[in-house]
Amino acid sequence: MNKIDSEFPDIEASVAEVRRLREENARLRSLLIEHSVRIPEIPSTSGISQTPQTIRLAPEVSRSAFGTAEQRIELFRTLFRGRDDVYAIRWENSDGRSGYMPKADRDWKSYLRAKDQDRRKVDRQTRKFRPLTQDVLRGHLVGDHTVGIYPLLRDETCWFLAVDFDKRTWQKDAAAFLTSCHEMNVPAVLERSRSGNGGHVWIFFNRAIPATAARKLGCAILTRTMEFRHQVGLESYDRFFPNQDTMPKGGLGNLIALPLESFRVRKKTVFLSIRNFVRTKISGHFWQA
Repeated sequence: MNKIDSEFPDIEASVAEVRRLREENARLRSLLIEHSVRIPEIPSTSGISQTPQTIRLAPEVSRSAFGTAEQRIELFRTLFRGRDDVYAIRWENSDGRSGYMPKADRDWKSYLRAKDQDRRKVDRQTRKFRPLTQDVLRGHLVGDHTVGIYPLLRDETCWFLAVDFDKRTWQKDAAAFLTSCHEMNVPAVLERSRSGNGGHVWIFFNRAIPATAARKLGCAILTRTMEFRHQVGLESYDRFFPNQDTMPKGGLGNLIALPLESFRVRKKTVFLSIRNFVRTKISGHFWQA
């Protein structure tokens, strides 16, 4: 048994979980149709019509995809997929302030020559974004930095929908939302957020779909949750990611922090079981980078 195998003895469980989610998601298209969410036909590069028959969790993943660090990172990238031409890095000042900034090479000479009121405009015009690479993701997983991705693609489609719950009742509300997902045959997983006081519910698609369709699906699940569980007010619900139907002019849209940041150290941005809100075994399968 090699080092990878010894550190990840539950690969069988993670493979089974991926298979289960993929099979359950086979009925997602009919759900979208039921709620009048139209998915337009997307032209195929092969010239063959690709009107979707199913929307699955993710592309087919072979058992060997869990075998090496590079393959694990690639699987992680396949699931948590946004724009690959830009990403953001979290920063934090000594006074406690924090935020995210797109990683870019900047023309500081032009920036410093500009008037104060023009510097932001000059920065937008001259900066060159750095692409999201395997090394960047590896650094996120081992704790070198925290990466944020932009889920809304240039063509206003997305590969996933994430639902943010971020107040005192987040566990109860997220559990109710996930129960509705199960009843509606929408596979979803729950991640505890970086602060430890909130969570994200992730719904994955096997190809990019219009952000409007993804967000309408989220609205349908929220509506069902409130209709069938009157005692749940969903007060902790904050927003969807992507947060827009269309790309803001001159902008990138809202970002979302990737999960499993420095898993070995923090053990906060991990996936949870809604039965007891403890970490699931699949959380540990990506951080060995």
